[in-house]
Amino acid sequence: MLNWSEKIGKDWSLFLDRDGVINELLEGHYIKSLAQWNYTEHALEALVKLSNYFKHTFVVTNQQGIGKGLMTEEELAVIHNNLRDDVAKAGGKIDKIYYAPQLATQYHSFRKPRTGMAKQAQKDFPAVDFRKSIMVGDFVTDMQFAKKLGMVKVFIHKESKAPKEIKVDYCCKSLWEFAQLMC
Repeated sequence: MLNWSEKIGKDWSLFLDRDGVINELLEGHYIKSLAQWNYTEHALEALVKLSNYFKHTFVVTNQQGIGKGLMTEEELAVIHNNLRDDVAKAGGKIDKIYYAPQLATQYHSFRKPRTGMAKQAQKDFPAVDFRKSIMVGDFVTDMQFAKKLGMVKVFIHKESKAPKEIKVDYCCKSLWEFAQLMC
């Protein structure tokens, strides 16, 4: 593990996947309401630490449950507004949450591993430099997204196992472990 403070400064941006990184993943199901929402262990504390370290913090998440008609964009907004409020009340910030409601079978520039959500973030926040950005995710598509943009790739896996399909820069057991290494 490199000495983070020597390489990464406060002018960097952080991109985070949601399901499996910030909140517990419901295998084979979608988080459709706040009643189903559970943070991963120490995720809220990690979000506060990280958001105070980076210039910008973004959530980029595929949410095909909308495309499947299992939830509405309004229901997703309730979940995302709650996430932002929780982080703000704890002393951190999320600059913006981007989501792709399209089905995995549909071609859309926003759906990871495509880069539309990051490019929209850069348009909304022109100081974003992808070479000074980190993507934290728990799926290969998150790492492919990061690779296409030249971001540092941090893979989250409960057993710290890196994926075989793509080379990652770092592998951590949780968002909390990553925050402990960073800050």
